[in-house]
Amino acid sequence: MGIRLLEAPVARRNDPRAQMYIVDHLKPGTTIKRRIEISNKSSAPRRMDLYAAAASIENQGFSFAPARTANELTRWIRLAPAAANLAPHSRAKAEITINVPRTAQAGERYAVVWAESAAAADAAHNIAGITRVGVRIYLDIGPGGEPVSDFRIEKMTGTRDKQGRPSVTAAVRNLGRRAVDLNGSLGLRDGPGGITAGPFNAASGITLAPNGTGTVTVPLKPGLPDGPWKATLTLRSGTVQRTSTTSVTLAGEKSESRALLYAGAAASAALAAVVALTVIRHRRRNSQ
Repeated sequence: MGIRLLEAPVARRNDPRAQMYIVDHLKPGTTIKRRIEISNKSSAPRRMDLYAAAASIENQGFSFAPARTANELTRWIRLAPAAANLAPHSRAKAEITINVPRTAQAGERYAVVWAESAAAADAAHNIAGITRVGVRIYLDIGPGGEPVSDFRIEKMTGTRDKQGRPSVTAAVRNLGRRAVDLNGSLGLRDGPGGITAGPFNAASGITLAPNGTGTVTVPLKPGLPDGPWKATLTLRSGTVQRTSTTSVTLAGEKSESRALLYAGAAASAALAAVVALTVIRHRRRNSQ
């Protein structure tokens, strides 16, 4: 199964998020329509039910409510048609209508439009299955212009896990009044011997609510030396882009253990030297 948004507001034609999701700012009393395309990519016919369900931003991610859970935004949404029967390897179009009441309060709301196909248990399959694909909705309501979207990269730290795999984590704060979906990459330069590495893609799926904070992790290539490195991280959300550069060391449990091992070896060597010197002095005294 597949689903995709077919149109975006003209004012957002350069916004990558608006090409995938319904991202908009509306005044109370406004009605908008958006077209979507659903597709059956299988070799069997499918019935697809179309509906809107609640969503929220939790644990720095866009969270889908179970089943057909409703919220304020879903009650403003209508889909036509509400269901479609698709032949194998075929497509169909549907229209989403969002009607914002004149009494709607200001603020950003979240939902998802689902295309759902259910398969009942039969002689060949003793477990029923449900498949869903969806389009997210980020809808801000309020008078005047759209609230500012902005975020800041506050701190970067290098680390290694127990297996010695390196990564860089960045603390990020959403400074705006719109949610942000973060993606980007990190480059390393001025490492040991002047070497460079990257770019490395940041882990995807990070969404921060307005005024929220979170952590972005960038997995790195195994085998990279500890550094120090000059790390440059660039993150984007829609048309907003921010860059931060700082010095990091890829130290972690493995590096700390190695450092303790080196320190222990050095201490043992120093102790052996002291013992050897004491023995030599003792022998000289006896020979005298």
